[in-house]
Formats: sequence, C-alpha cells, structure tokens
Amino acid sequence: MENLIVDNPILHITIFLFTGMLAGWVDSIAGGGGLITLPILLNAGIPPALALGTNKLQSSLGSLTSSTRYLRSHHVSFKKSIPGILFTFAGASLGTWLVQRIDSSLLGKVIPFLLVAIIAYLLLTPKMGDLDKKSKLPFSTVLGIFGLTIGFYDGFFGPGTGNFWAIALVTVAGFNLVKATGYTKVMNCTSNLAALLMFAMGDNVLYHIGIVMGIGQIIGARIGSGMVLRKGTKFIRPIFLTVVIILTAKLFYNNYFG
Repeated sequence: MENLIVDNPILHITIFLFTGMLAGWVDSIAGGGGLITLPILLNAGIPPALALGTNKLQSSLGSLTSSTRYLRSHHVSFKKSIPGILFTFAGASLGTWLVQRIDSSLLGKVIPFLLVAIIAYLLLTPKMGDLDKKSKLPFSTVLGIFGLTIGFYDGFFGPGTGNFWAIALVTVAGFNLVKATGYTKVMNCTSNLAALLMFAMGDNVLYHIGIVMGIGQIIGARIGSGMVLRKGTKFIRPIFLTVVIILTAKLFYNNYFG
C-alpha cells in the first residue's frame, strides 16, 4: 500500500489531487464530498479502515479551510460556536471509537429514509433558508443537542453529516442557508479532527495520500466557500438538493441493491 503513489507517482498524485479539489468544492458548499473521495480511496485498493482514516485527514484540511473562511467573513462567531465544538468533538470521538469495534451496517439501512425526508422538506419549502427566523431553542442548546448526536453520527457512519447539520440549523436555529453552511463547516471540521485523532491512534491513516488529497481540498474549499459568500442562498440550494439526492440514491443502492 505504501507503494501506491511510488509505482506511478504522476498519475496517482494527479488523481488524488483533483479528487480532493472537487470534493473540497462540493463540501464547502453543500457537504457530501465523501461521496467523491471515499470511492476513489477504496478503488485504489486501500482497506476500508485505512480509507476511512485517510479520508478524514484530507477532509479535515478542507473543512478547516472553509470554516476559517466563514469565520473571517463574520457569518460565523467562534465564541458562539464553542459549545458546539466541545459537544461535537465528544460525540465524534465516541462514534469513531465505537465504529472501529462494531458493525455500522444497520445504520446504513436507516439513514437513506431520513435523507428522503430532507429531500421532501426541501421540495415542499422552496424558500427554506432564504432569511433568518426566530430560533426554537437557545443556540447553545441547539449546538449541544446536535453536536453530540450529529457528531456521534459523523464519527460512527458519516455520509450526509453536513446535510443534517444544515437542516438542523435552518429549521431549529432559524438560520439562513449561508449562515447555516458556515456553522456547519465549523462543526464538520471539529468532528473530522476528532475522528482523525481516533483513526490515527488506531494507526489507520495513510498520511502521504491524505496530504496530497488535502492540498486539493484546500484549493477546492477556498473556491467553494468564496462562491457561497458571494452568491448566497440561491446558489447553495440547488447544489445542496442535488448532493442530498445523489447521496440518498447511493446509500439506497449500497444497502438494498448492491
């Protein structure tokens, strides 16, 4: 496995770099970049545990880049994010620790149905996330509840994490979609780093591949987050919906027809 890049360095570095760029762009806008990166890692012959750990390394670099961009734009407050960061880190650490010990396939059969509900909600509420609305709960409570639950889910299973965060922040916290996307990336970054730490402790990370893809992630994340900040909710919504539909179809196929 360590010879993966060495055997044909230009080809493999190019594939991994551009895969990271595309995933970073998608992730920074709507989430779901793992739909692109994880199959490439698995198709390269990397065992699942190593592929998951390596995927967390490259996605951590992308989410760190996009969350920094959102923080600097003042769409996201780091101070207000602290409860979410703490709870998300705890939930993701527990989920990652657990997934290395038990089978997560049952969760894969349930999640597609939750994503169908998200698709239905998006289609029935065409102006969802256009404007800020009154929060149904104190923001620290929202971050605590979803930090633990979605953080755990991200560490344990993962697909659709960004989509669940965005929907939660729009529907419960009352955020517009741009602000929700910004806070989503901060929480994604937290759960990615927590999961990466747990995978690294289990020696399940290929650093040379993860760093190459991570460089691509940084480039793609900068481009994508910049587009969101310039173009707003009307730009995010169709990409967000498309990603959720593709993710749902993929999970249904993998768990029921594959």
